[in-house]
Amino acid sequence: MTGQLLNTDEISIELDISHLTIEDDTLVDHLQSEKQQRLLVEPLYSSKTLPSPFLAAANVGLFYKLKGDPVVPDVMLSLGVQCAEDFSQKENRSYFVWEFGKLPEVCIEIVSNQEGDELALSRKSQQKGKTTAKKDLYSQIRIPYYVVFDPLRQIQGENEMNGAWLRVWSNFAGRYTELTPLEGITEVGQSVWLEEVGLGLTLWEGQFGEDLTRLWLRWCDRSGQVISTGAERAEAERQRAEAERQRAETERLRANKAEEKAQRLAERLRSMGIDPDEV
Repeated sequence: MTGQLLNTDEISIELDISHLTIEDDTLVDHLQSEKQQRLLVEPLYSSKTLPSPFLAAANVGLFYKLKGDPVVPDVMLSLGVQCAEDFSQKENRSYFVWEFGKLPEVCIEIVSNQEGDELALSRKSQQKGKTTAKKDLYSQIRIPYYVVFDPLRQIQGENEMNGAWLRVWSNFAGRYTELTPLEGITEVGQSVWLEEVGLGLTLWEGQFGEDLTRLWLRWCDRSGQVISTGAERAEAERQRAEAERQRAETERLRANKAEEKAQRLAERLRSMGIDPDEV
């Protein structure tokens, strides 16, 4: 069903997915990739930026056809859907397009090595007989937005990132058109807007979960302001409360000082035989 969705209204029998492998024991990403995935998922839930329901997930199988392997984006975002309550059922533990009734709007690949096939097949994949890079596969499936982030500059060849950290493509005419500039996004603070999602993506340099400053990919609003994590919002609220406390303390000290000054003046007037209440 490449390029098409199953019409769930026409399915009158329960689909047999017993042959599909939805989980395996393959070792996956390194620590920065894992942190990056969390940074793209958690803020969407804690910020309430998107209208509910929606699904943002990392390293979950995307099954777009009944037979064959899924594709597993590092992060995907699907609007207007929600997880089923019972995860004990196999059909509820992966993103089966026929169960959710639609494709995700965004699939993001975070490059961690030169073997990921994000834009072109690696030599190892070619030797294994693979014929389709992820970008071409996502295009065939018609995922609306495909994002590649290469924070460690692992795939910088001519037909790959070509000097960019971030490239984004959109598919609304049957093929991918690059949304990012010809040179891609190469500087911190640059952003690209995903109109059909109502969010943007931007490069951000800062600290996330450690003291080191690194380069990260983050969701942002139309102005390029990043969508804060829950921890960032809590810290901002703590700083706001502390600033308010300090302001109130300053006002209290100022009022006390003014009161002390008024009392000294009153005492001086009394020493001169003048009633301060009558002045």
